[in-house]
Amino acid sequence: MKVLAEGTWFDKFLFELPGEIYVSFIIVFIVLILGIIISIKARKTDPFAKPKGLMNAVEILVSGVDNLTESAMGPRFKSLSPYFLTVGIFIFLNFMIGLVGLPTPTSVLVVPLVLSLMTVILIHATSIKYSGWGYFKRYTEPVIAFLPMNLISQVAPLISLTMRLFGNTVAGWAIMGLVYWALEMLSTAIFGGLIAGGAASIWLAPLITPWLHLYFDLFSGFIQTYVFMMLSMMFISQEGPDDDEVPTKEITDKAGNKITILAKEN
Repeated sequence: MKVLAEGTWFDKFLFELPGEIYVSFIIVFIVLILGIIISIKARKTDPFAKPKGLMNAVEILVSGVDNLTESAMGPRFKSLSPYFLTVGIFIFLNFMIGLVGLPTPTSVLVVPLVLSLMTVILIHATSIKYSGWGYFKRYTEPVIAFLPMNLISQVAPLISLTMRLFGNTVAGWAIMGLVYWALEMLSTAIFGGLIAGGAASIWLAPLITPWLHLYFDLFSGFIQTYVFMMLSMMFISQEGPDDDEVPTKEITDKAGNKITILAKEN
């Protein structure tokens, strides 16, 4: 027990992580609980009845991401909608959690790096799926001397996605830090002669900072989520076939609505 108390590899791994990493675990737990609740309610919901409340909001969200994926990537990539929905919810909650005073996970480089790495893996997996062995030609085109340059170009999406998300998060955090510091100094200068102690520094911040949090945590969070999803869709869809090469067909559901689906390939 003394050895464990003094520190082991487990102790170092678990307790020396930044607080933002623990917040990311909280977000994953929240998403997991919401998924379980929605799954239970979906099983009890009549599929032919008009959805209400939570299920109506879920249907709007899922339909919106489905339509966004299909319009940005084509019908062949519609199966990736759950991935983009999950990543989008995580990134948006990542910004929203700042409203309750918790640190934003994407302000630590490893979090946007992992999110971007998942997209990069899908980029190369998609290319291998549709190009086969031709995938490796990209590294030696137009001649093998371009191999180092082509290898560097393959890292560009990872750097672009990571630094965009990380940079915007840190920029918002830095601006809010400066605003809190300025308001603390101003509040102390105004109320320092009237209120003793550190209480004089807290009066202005609650009047101004909530509106800034709405922008940096809510509006900016939505924009960064949308941009990350759209860039990921663009990078992945570029590795697939053109839209005119995708076989599709139209079917009519029971309500008379026409739906475009992928045709069975030979």
